[in-house]
Amino acid sequence: MRTLDVDGLGPVGRIGLGTWQFGSREWGYGEGYASGAAGQIVRRALELGVTLFDTAEVYGFGRSERILGEALGDRRGDVVVASKLFPVAPFAPVVRNRLAGSARRLGLERLPLYQVHQPNPLVPDTVTMTGLRSLLDEGRIGAVGVSNYSLDRWRAADAALGRPVISNQVHFSLAKPGALDDLVPFAEREGRVVIAYSPLAQGLLGGRYGPENRPGGVRAANPLFGTENLRRVQPLLDVLREVAGAHGVRPGTIALAWLVSLPQVVVIPGASSVEQVEANAAAGEIELRADEREALTSAARAFTPVSGTRTLVDGVRERLGV
Repeated sequence: MRTLDVDGLGPVGRIGLGTWQFGSREWGYGEGYASGAAGQIVRRALELGVTLFDTAEVYGFGRSERILGEALGDRRGDVVVASKLFPVAPFAPVVRNRLAGSARRLGLERLPLYQVHQPNPLVPDTVTMTGLRSLLDEGRIGAVGVSNYSLDRWRAADAALGRPVISNQVHFSLAKPGALDDLVPFAEREGRVVIAYSPLAQGLLGGRYGPENRPGGVRAANPLFGTENLRRVQPLLDVLREVAGAHGVRPGTIALAWLVSLPQVVVIPGASSVEQVEANAAAGEIELRADEREALTSAARAFTPVSGTRTLVDGVRERLGV
C-alpha cells in the first residue's frame, strides 16, 4: 500500500480504517458486530497493510477505543492509532486526563496522533493547545491534529501550539469536494495531511442507492440521501461507474482512489464487513489516468446538493403524497 511520510508519525498508509461504527448504537450493527465482525475487520486490515486506525473518545462513549485496542492486540504499538479529544472545557489538566482515558482504553502508553475533534466556538485554541503542547513535550503523544477546522482556524491552531498541527480531519469526498479549494493546497505546500472522513459519503458513492432505493438507519437522516439529491448525484455516479468498469473494481473503490491520488490526502473509510475493508484497501493500489481524475473532479464540482431544509420539506411532502 502507498504511504505518506508524516512528521511525528512516520510512514502512514494512504488507506486507513475509521472505527466510528465500533460500539456506536446509531449504526444499528448490534452486539454481534462489536464482538465479532469488528475484530475480524481490524485483523484483515492489518493483513492488507492498513496502518492508520482512527477512533474517538465519544464514539460509543469509549467503546470504539476499547474494541479497537482489543482487536489490534500486540500489534497496537506497530501502527498509527489516532483518537480525538472532544473539546469541552479543554484546559490543560482536563486534556491530560482525557488522554489518559483514551490511552487506557486503547491499551497504549503513547498515542501516535491526538486530534481536537472539532473547534470550540467559545474557547480559543490558545487554551486547548497548551495542554497538547505539554503532552507533545513529554512524549505522551506523537503529533497533534485537528478535525473539522477551516484553513484559518488550522493556522490559528498552529500559532497556538507553537509548531505544526500536522493533520486536519475533515468531511471530504467526491460528494463534498470543498477541501480541494484550500485545505489540500495548504497541506501540499506545508507538508501536512488532510484526513478524509466519510470518504464514501456514508455509502452514497458506492452506487447502491437511488431515488427509488433510499437507505434506512442513520443514513436516512443525511440530506444527501433525500430524493432530490439522489437524483442530482446520478451524473457523478455514472462517471464513477464508468471509471470503475475500466479498472474492474467497485465505484466506491474508485471514489477512494480519487482521494488518495491527491497530494497529502489519506482516507479513513469505515467497514461493515471484511469484504468491504478489502474493497477499500484495493483503492491504495489503483493508479488513475489524468483524464479519469479530471472527469471525476469535474463531476464532483458539478454536483450541487440541495440543503437539509429542502430535503426535510421534500420528505414531508413525499409522506403526505403531495
